[in-house]
Amino acid sequence: MSGTRKVAGLAMVAALRLILGSGLSALARPQAPAAAGQDAAAGKQPYTMAEYNSYQAAAAEKNPAQQIKALDDFVSKYPNSALMIYVYPLYVQAYGQLKNYQKVIEYSDKVIGLGSKIDAGGQYQALYAHAFAYNALTASQPGWANDAANAKAARDAAVAGLKALDDVKKPDTMTDDAFATQKKQIQIYFNGTAAQAAANTKDYASAIPFYKAMLVLNPDDGITSYRLGLAYEALTPPQHMDAFWSIARAVAAKGATEAQSKKVKDYLRKLIVNYQQAACENLTDAELAELLQLAGSSAERPASYNLPSSADLDAARKDMTIASVVTDLKAGGDKAKVTWLASCGLEFPGVPGKVIENIPGDVIELKVAFVTSDAEFDAKTTPDMDVKIAGQPEVARVEKDSAIHFTGTLVSYDPDPAFMLHWEKGKVNADDIPKEKGAPKKGPARKKPAGH
Repeated sequence: MSGTRKVAGLAMVAALRLILGSGLSALARPQAPAAAGQDAAAGKQPYTMAEYNSYQAAAAEKNPAQQIKALDDFVSKYPNSALMIYVYPLYVQAYGQLKNYQKVIEYSDKVIGLGSKIDAGGQYQALYAHAFAYNALTASQPGWANDAANAKAARDAAVAGLKALDDVKKPDTMTDDAFATQKKQIQIYFNGTAAQAAANTKDYASAIPFYKAMLVLNPDDGITSYRLGLAYEALTPPQHMDAFWSIARAVAAKGATEAQSKKVKDYLRKLIVNYQQAACENLTDAELAELLQLAGSSAERPASYNLPSSADLDAARKDMTIASVVTDLKAGGDKAKVTWLASCGLEFPGVPGKVIENIPGDVIELKVAFVTSDAEFDAKTTPDMDVKIAGQPEVARVEKDSAIHFTGTLVSYDPDPAFMLHWEKGKVNADDIPKEKGAPKKGPARKKPAGH
């Protein structure tokens, strides 16, 4: 799932549905002076009939390029005209039609600079025009949009737009519900613009609150959840758990296609694999399934949710022996989870055991009881290890109740109903294999490895 065109997509939906209707042209039209030469001091319009006629001619021009020429002519003649409150919005619209978005930003900022001369609706529309133009430039001219000054200006405009939007009054012709719906769309758009601007300059810490604000307004927005996850992952240091949770939310988003969900899920799995570097990647699948289930039912990550990191697993391996692994796994809980992630896939040498059953075949299967003392050897009668041995046919001579030591790779375990470790690539120590079938060797302590 790609989120790079998220804000631009919102713009296409919202651009023609501004709350105040037709955009910046919604400002009230200036009235003609009652008589030429009357001014503000006389209580009349603070502009001349010549100014008014020049403005009207520019406003009536339908060709945007010709309209800009007419507006330029007006400004050159009347640089301090009170009609600038109408002239600047016309520039914004004309440059927007020409898709000259840098000029849209320039003149929307001029509108904003008029301050209290422009009401809340006009301020909002100018700020929206700045945001819309910035998002268009993000797609068409990323180098310009990624410039720190341009991105900061866009973010500031989006934040100001949210504030101005709060002061916009509902039109009499619009129902409360319709007004609230459109207002929410614009709030999402402004927050998205601010988040995009921050992300464009790699200021992910600043982007995160805006992404979260978008999700408050639309919790099932998969693209925003994905972008939020990427932002968490890009922090220094990364906030991996929040990143995994947010990306998992994107996988389960209702609006995502099956292909999008699969792509994001595969990416999330790679993140977890890289984070843990566990030897048994099949364990990642179980962790991923649990994460998707949990994240699908809660927007917020519980503080208790955590996955052990590669550093955690390395620490667990530091003094690990097969005896400590068995003890931890039997104890259960979080300790068992970390121990299993750390030990699965590892090769352990010299594992001591008592053969309970020897099952012949191309791959010999030994059912073995793990023992660490003579007392355990004598007492145990049921296996708790299953060892697959290939390429060592002489192991067929090992008889029931024999003491052996083997090297093998730990691949899985059953915690219940009967504890069982499963081994592959097993190889029995040659000294523990009878030259010919005969009486089994007894006791585990003949060559007990250090640490067992």
